[in-house]
Amino acid sequence: MRVYPTFFKLAFSWMDAERAHKIGFKGIRLAHATGAGRVLQKLTAPAPSLRTTAFGVTFPSPFGLAAGFDKEGLGIEALSELGFGHVEVGTITGQAQPGNEKPRLFRLVQERAVINRMGFNNDGAGAVAPRLKAARAALQRRYPDVRPVIGVNIGKTKVVELADAVDDYLVSARSLAPAADYLVVNVSSPNTPGLRLLQDVETLRPLLVAVGQEADRAAGRHVPLLVKIAPDLSDEDIDDVARLALDLKLDGIIATNTTIARTGLSSAAGDVEKCGAGGLSGAPLKQRSLEVLKRLKNATDDALALVSVGGVESAQDVQDRLDAGATLVQGYTAFLYEGPFWAARINRQLAKRRHR
Repeated sequence: MRVYPTFFKLAFSWMDAERAHKIGFKGIRLAHATGAGRVLQKLTAPAPSLRTTAFGVTFPSPFGLAAGFDKEGLGIEALSELGFGHVEVGTITGQAQPGNEKPRLFRLVQERAVINRMGFNNDGAGAVAPRLKAARAALQRRYPDVRPVIGVNIGKTKVVELADAVDDYLVSARSLAPAADYLVVNVSSPNTPGLRLLQDVETLRPLLVAVGQEADRAAGRHVPLLVKIAPDLSDEDIDDVARLALDLKLDGIIATNTTIARTGLSSAAGDVEKCGAGGLSGAPLKQRSLEVLKRLKNATDDALALVSVGGVESAQDVQDRLDAGATLVQGYTAFLYEGPFWAARINRQLAKRRHR
């Protein structure tokens, strides 16, 4: 019997969502700081059979934590102790910024979903970089064989004009690439004005070229580069992005970010409207995210890695994405509802499937 859903209902469901997130994250980090996480890790570590290679990097498990949970690289080691094969940090911007006004994070519990308009609140690339460097070194010491992987997701600073976006992304690439196992260019959040305009391939091409070159130069090695796209793109736009990724020889595509759509929800319209604008994540995104994955797979075959995220809740969901062509799978929203043993449970069930 799983205890966490009852605990969530009693302790967190009535609380402001952002406050609940901060309390939960502090608890995870406290477990690490006290040494409890190290003991816990013996129970949550992914089975060796789950090791997966993507863009030349070996992951302990194909299942990882999507960007958005640890926005500033404060809990990479602690989250790794819960069984995630990788932790994607961010979104991080070139300049520190507070994000949008609160409240900006809302649950739709009946939907097992979340609406957020956080607005890339973070300490900025310069402050996050040393945290990533320290976490990477600590993971290398602790996991000499195959360690949890650190992904870094970068976006545009809100006050920077679109015309200056490339230079802004380069600030982040320059600071963060040396400590990143892979780098993600986020052009698909709905919460930074104008950001999704960068998904147009003619605008996206020079951005990806510049970031890739700067990341490799700063790190002194090739840093795998991926782009994260929205589920709201048309099928034709998805095909265009796939062709661009192949042309530029990107290492992968992450599909998908949150959606601005509100279709298919069973919650009362008034309850949804109270949440206001923002990106919807969680179970309602499952079908569209899988559709985008399948379309990208058809367009790219095995030429690059596909990372599937959106509506992933169970080991069956992860397996469905892997079967549909994903190399890696990420989750986030279900973590809020399922609790700290979510990743370990998924890994355990995936390993059982592989032993059959």
